[in-house]
Order: sequence, then C-alpha cells, then structure tokens
Amino acid sequence: MKWFHQTAMVQSVNIKGITTLASVIRRPYLISPHVSVDAISEIDFMTMNKKCGIRGIIFDKDNTITAPYDLTVHPKASVGLNQALDIFGSENVAILSNSAGSKDDIDYEHAIEIEQAMGINVIRHDEKKPGGLKDVLKHFPGIDEPSQLCMIGDRLLTDVLFGNLYGMLTVHCLPLCSGEDNVRDNFIASKIRSIENVTLYGNWFGGKMIRRRTLLHSSWPGNTDCPLVLVPEKKLEE
Repeated sequence: MKWFHQTAMVQSVNIKGITTLASVIRRPYLISPHVSVDAISEIDFMTMNKKCGIRGIIFDKDNTITAPYDLTVHPKASVGLNQALDIFGSENVAILSNSAGSKDDIDYEHAIEIEQAMGINVIRHDEKKPGGLKDVLKHFPGIDEPSQLCMIGDRLLTDVLFGNLYGMLTVHCLPLCSGEDNVRDNFIASKIRSIENVTLYGNWFGGKMIRRRTLLHSSWPGNTDCPLVLVPEKKLEE
C-alpha cells in the first residue's frame, strides 16, 4: 500500500459542521441518504447517468474509496470507481475531503499527492463539508446546478448532509475498513460515524421515522421506479 508521507495533517475545527447541527436537530432527515450501499461497487452508475440527470460524481476519500490515509484504491471500491470514471469521465469525477484540498492542506500538498498517485482530481475548498458548495461548483464548470451532482461518502453528518442541503443525489456507504485495518482513521470521526449509523439505521422508532422522511430528489423518481443498487447478478467482477 502507498500511504501519505505523514499519518495525518493537523485538522482545524469544522465550523460549518458545528453550526449546521442546529439544522439537523430541527430536520434530522437531512442525514438520510437517497441510497445506501455497503460499498460503491454496488452503485448502478449507468442508470444514475442515463435516467437521473446526474452529470458529476463527488467522492469522499477515506473509507469510501481508500483505507484511511492510503493512496491505493481499496479492492471493495475499485469496480465502482472505475465505472464512475468510465461513465462520467475523469473531468466529472472528483474527491471532496475535509483534509486534502482544504485550508489544512498546506500548499495542497496532500491533494497533489492524491492526484498524482490515483489520477483523480481533488477539489480545493475553503470551507469543510457540509459547506463548500461554491468551490464544488467552481470545480465543475459544466454543471448547471447542484441537483446534477451525486455526493457519495461514509459520513452522514458531513457527506450526506452536504449533499442533501443543496439538493444533490446522496449515496451513503459503510466504511471500507474496520478493526486493525482502520487504525489510521481519525479517532473522533470513527466514533461519531458509529453514532451516526446507529442513529439512522438502528431498529428504533427514531431511525425509522427519519428514513421515512428522506428528501426527494428533483430528477430521481426513487428506488421503486429507478433502483440504483445493483442486484447480485448484475454486479461486475473485480
């Protein structure tokens, strides 16, 4: 595996994340994704492109397409990432990270390292998810409005919340790594992720209520009429 030359950069406080918590408390369905998958290789990117009006894909990086701070695409994500690049084109697929490409990334050193190692563009942004829409749209000059973008990541309070706030199609995936394979993950983020997942997917009345109120997407008719999760016989071999 290829790792960042340092384990992790010093990350500043996510001010946007803190200020947006009030919105989540009032409207908890903002953290409910349109689609949930175990890993991105289960996503039907062809249907997303042809039938849902989606023209660009935004991926979180750590635990969505790679192990934390790794520069190698995880085996569970490789098929999905390759499909996204083939269908949408490399210019319409990008990484939006709360570390690489942010103000914490001095001279965008980590962003450049990712781009050179993985061949995927990293969005430069001043504000962390769930903020940063202005910089995202600047990165995709051919995108007319946020609803034409799909945000994919393993965090409900950053990735999914960001996409839902601005009308994007949102896909939530489970973290790629666990146990010893996840030791490089941000400790606080990993604990919050567990709470997020239990809150939304737990078998309790609150989680069920939140899921029932998932926001509609402007051009996607929903899982019943237009499923975006590949059935087992349609999944591609890695």
